Amino acid sequence: MASQQHSGLRPAEITKRIVMLTIGAVLMAVALEIFLVPNNVIDGGITGISIILHELTGVPLGLYLFFINLPFLFLGYKQIGKTFTLSTLYAVSVMSLCTFLFEPIAPLTITKILAAIFGGVILGVGVGLVIRFGGSMDGTEIVAILINKKTPFSVGEVVMFFNFFILTSAGFVFEWDSAMYSLIAYFIAYKAIDITIEGMDESKAVWIISDAATEIGSAIINRLGRGVTYLAGEGAYTGDSKRVIFCVITRLEEAKLKSIVQEMDPTAFLAIGNIHDVKGGRFKKKDIH
Repeated sequence: MASQQHSGLRPAEITKRIVMLTIGAVLMAVALEIFLVPNNVIDGGITGISIILHELTGVPLGLYLFFINLPFLFLGYKQIGKTFTLSTLYAVSVMSLCTFLFEPIAPLTITKILAAIFGGVILGVGVGLVIRFGGSMDGTEIVAILINKKTPFSVGEVVMFFNFFILTSAGFVFEWDSAMYSLIAYFIAYKAIDITIEGMDESKAVWIISDAATEIGSAIINRLGRGVTYLAGEGAYTGDSKRVIFCVITRLEEAKLKSIVQEMDPTAFLAIGNIHDVKGGRFKKKDIH
């Protein structure tokens, strides 16, 4: 199935994927060799393990990044498919090669807090680009998926356990302040990954239950410029029929939508949730007024 989907990609889409995977991998190498590694600050996952082994043995970081990821690529092929494996293999190869090329370059800062902040941001953007365009840079996530299938622990809990162990190890290999700076870099990278994957224009799903559903729906269409869908609902306690408004907005439109609902029906039920991707629909966005 994965190979069929991959063969169906247009040349322009394949080229775009390769370019973005390359940029993401190069950014990761920049973050590692020019910010984090020279300041004894590590990341979680396979990258963190590779940095620790590099420090203990002196073997080039790029070799560890490449060869430790290979078993996880096999698991990824079995679990997720050919396209994912090829994308990951390409990104890991580019990152490993670039660490060799960037190693002779002097770090841009020797202040650990600056290295943790800027290295974390650049690393997160790089990882986010790779994930967004079909690859992965951390084999621990694949292991977490397998463990999740056989244990009551979620994927996030398993990854957190691995990373807690890896980041704590930095305190023994380097110094304990390095472990604390590594936690800062990891948190910053984590948030940067989210922003890169989801985009700055994060979408939100909205559900509104109100006796003034028609008026609120019209106001959302005319004043917010978003399409709405009316769903049929029923109160479980009263058995009364309810009209539910569903729509998708951006986070920048959330305040405006809340003001519309408050104006039309202060007692309305309003629920807003984050969503990662939106496709399809025929309603063209109009200007807010």
